[in-house]
Amino acid sequence: MNTTLIYRSPNGDRWLLCSGEQQAPFVRHVANAPSGGAVSDVSVDAFLNTTGNGYRGPQQDALHELLSAGTLASSAPVPERQVQSDVQADSLLLSVVQVRTFVGTRRLTGASGFLFARGDRLFLVTSRHVMADTPSQHFPDRLEMEMHVDPSNLGASAWISLPLYVEGMSLWRQAADTGGEIDVALLEIPRAQLPRGAVFRAFGPEHIVTSGDSVPIGASVLIVGFPLSFHDSLHHLPVVRHGVVASTFGLRFQGKGCFITDARTHRGTSGAPVVIRRSSNRTGAQRDDLSWGLLGVHSTAFDMGTRDLHVDESLGLNCAWYADVLTTLSEDCGKT
Repeated sequence: MNTTLIYRSPNGDRWLLCSGEQQAPFVRHVANAPSGGAVSDVSVDAFLNTTGNGYRGPQQDALHELLSAGTLASSAPVPERQVQSDVQADSLLLSVVQVRTFVGTRRLTGASGFLFARGDRLFLVTSRHVMADTPSQHFPDRLEMEMHVDPSNLGASAWISLPLYVEGMSLWRQAADTGGEIDVALLEIPRAQLPRGAVFRAFGPEHIVTSGDSVPIGASVLIVGFPLSFHDSLHHLPVVRHGVVASTFGLRFQGKGCFITDARTHRGTSGAPVVIRRSSNRTGAQRDDLSWGLLGVHSTAFDMGTRDLHVDESLGLNCAWYADVLTTLSEDCGKT
């Protein structure tokens, strides 16, 4: 999507003329950051006809001048990476999204997730227990995720709603192996449902770290998410917790498809990516695309049922499911 600034008010509100491939031009209003950066779109005709008590605002006058001068945002499509490159944030933070679950309009829980691309298709990755969890009787019917929508303003965001069932059938993909169920879920995001001008990064199969890669015991990892829904609420970005690999990477801890991290985590971190910094000079690397390796998907904290709550502290250990399950879950989805 191409954008042309129409007018910026003294308080920081902005009006942009937007256009894209096979899309009629429209006007986007982006509120200033202290107001939350709310975004609203309206057609050009409706915008020009907007008046208040017979008064036409300076933003309408500015658009009239642009149109009179023949200045109109080009309809030529802008590559996704070019749009994203305008945002001054680490690509890792732009791949992680805040997730909220609902039954109808009733909000249930908050969680973390991240974007994963396979071919031309885009997916949300989070913990399977975010989608459904029998022990806690957690059965949402839809979820919402927050996305940035302005390549020059991280304060502008929009929530999109994704159903979890169609005609009683679940839409997410999950897996199991000889060790039992794997607490990872993959939900496709129809690109037509992305908000206009969506700004994001996405992991891909090339980011996945496998047992053949060198990840020693004690290796430093980051867990990126929204603990207790805490985040940079002005710029709508997650926070990062530091941890280390606490079990042998590549081995199935206690026979399950997971490994252990030692990190301080909280509710709301479920579904967060567990990543490690790696060199970007790998085969097929483009700039900062591969500077992060995806080790796993954070699930939950480990605890001991025999722990004396009055004497013993919690272990502070966590379960992370190996990310290579995403290759399996998305394999046939990658065909277009």
